[in-house]
Amino acid sequence: MIVPVTGVFAAVIGLLLLVLSAQVVRFRLKYRKGLGVTEDRAFEAAVRAHANLVEYAPLGLLMLGLAELNGVPSGFVYWTGMALVVGRILHAWGMINGHGGPHPARMIGIILTWLAILVASLLLFWNVWQVYGG
Repeated sequence: MIVPVTGVFAAVIGLLLLVLSAQVVRFRLKYRKGLGVTEDRAFEAAVRAHANLVEYAPLGLLMLGLAELNGVPSGFVYWTGMALVVGRILHAWGMINGHGGPHPARMIGIILTWLAILVASLLLFWNVWQVYGG
């Protein structure tokens, strides 16, 4: 069985990871800093935007893939995946443009990401209940 819906979202998040990685490398080259950050808030924000994607996206994608493989209707997987991807893009954009401080895009991104993970969790529980519990 294939997971085309999750596959597309994983591809988009992979591209986002490369963009955020390039931002970090740009700062590392600029400051000749192989590890850690400097006092430059933009550098720190770029590192955290990258790290935050790595912290949240894998679990979200794994949950989407499991839901899709388990037979959760593709519409649910699609809209949950859209929330995850849009949330991660907005969060990264808000982190970088807000230099790590409060930014509306960052806050919306956090909410969308958490909502996507919550919905994916509920979909997985619902799916298991449908198959084994009821």
